[in-house]
Amino acid sequence: QYVALSHRWGEGEPSLHDIEGRNIYDMSHTWAVGKLQTFCAVALKQDYLWAWSDTCCIDSHNSTEVQETIASMFAWYRQSALTIVYLSDVADTDSFVNSEWLKRGWTLQEILAPRTILFYTRGWSLYKNVASFNHKTDAVVLDELETATGIESQFLTNFSPGMDNARLRLHRRHTTRPEDIAYSLFGIFDLRLPTLYGESAEGALGRLL
Repeated sequence: QYVALSHRWGEGEPSLHDIEGRNIYDMSHTWAVGKLQTFCAVALKQDYLWAWSDTCCIDSHNSTEVQETIASMFAWYRQSALTIVYLSDVADTDSFVNSEWLKRGWTLQEILAPRTILFYTRGWSLYKNVASFNHKTDAVVLDELETATGIESQFLTNFSPGMDNARLRLHRRHTTRPEDIAYSLFGIFDLRLPTLYGESAEGALGRLL
């Protein structure tokens, strides 16, 4: 069993090569390293011994591994015992409705795939101090999530991948690389297609749909 991290990437995120063979708690402290350290500490506090973060559990310099990762990402989040969502732009007393995390293309599958989610604010406090084992089962949090995403609660809590999901609201989401708006949907549509970085977003979506 493992805990997965869902978050927005920032400057200086530690890579696989940065942490390989090292104790992360001995690494020089930066904001990004601190985020990884705290995530692991929170996972341990939840009684899990294994933690997975996309920044440093994938060799981003290996194109074959990146291709396999894109194809497998939905399954990895689905198989996690817990997904911790870190909202770096949400203060302890604020709502996450306007969080940038909810506007990113890649995080859509990170909302839908996990069966168990806990949201943490900028200061690593549980969202709205909701002391639940799963925020997807908390009526208040789920209602806010439905409002923010435009996705009905039945899909948020019990999502099955497939082509019927073309009806999901995607128009408010964006990615750094235009073609990623299509690639981020592979797991949601339960498809395995080659990634062709350099193609247009329209071309990638055309292959997808």
